[in-house]
Amino acid sequence: MPFARPSKTLDELVAARIEHLTKYQDAALAERYRALVDRVRAAEHKTGETGLALAVARNYAKLLAYKDEYEVARLYTDAAFQAAIERQFEGGYTIRFHLAPPLLASRDPKTGHLVKQAFGPWMMPAFKLLAKLKGLRGTAFDLFGYTAERRTERALIGEYEVLVDELLKGLSPANHPLAIKLASLPDEIRGYGHIKDASIEKTRRRQAEMLHQWRNAETLRIAAE
Repeated sequence: MPFARPSKTLDELVAARIEHLTKYQDAALAERYRALVDRVRAAEHKTGETGLALAVARNYAKLLAYKDEYEVARLYTDAAFQAAIERQFEGGYTIRFHLAPPLLASRDPKTGHLVKQAFGPWMMPAFKLLAKLKGLRGTAFDLFGYTAERRTERALIGEYEVLVDELLKGLSPANHPLAIKLASLPDEIRGYGHIKDASIEKTRRRQAEMLHQWRNAETLRIAAE
């Protein structure tokens, strides 16, 4: 379920994301999120500027809550999903899910992309079981976690944390606008599967270019002191 984008204060946004991350995984993940946002908020306050903490609050949450098999299962078994279906149909309907699970789906022989398959109503009990296993996410017992897609998503989280660390070390009023642009790059990642892969590659290239600009500016600043 994508995050809504109403106008919120930083505190309201963080509170909403903490609630979501707790449901998505657990309180530990939510605390990991809160800790980084608090660090950014404190560092930004010293510059007298605003906007960076808000950018990190949005984008870090997006990376932490990547949509994997456990999350798909949780959303489909959520009462809100069933209520939405019942509002649209009066009965006598059959639910079919079109999915391309990495461990089960075949690949198109020409493109190499995963091919979606139709799954019947029997998936709902499977989803309920899978949703309860979200605690396995990222552990050695997470079978889905060994796929290239899931490894990339976890890598993006670590890369973002390293990026934020670098931004905070050299943050100043002069480079604050560039820091916001860098911290907002995950918002440009879109889609799933091969579409998402291409989006990630493009975003990483943009980040490399912007970091070059950031580091050159920092080198000039140090040389001038």
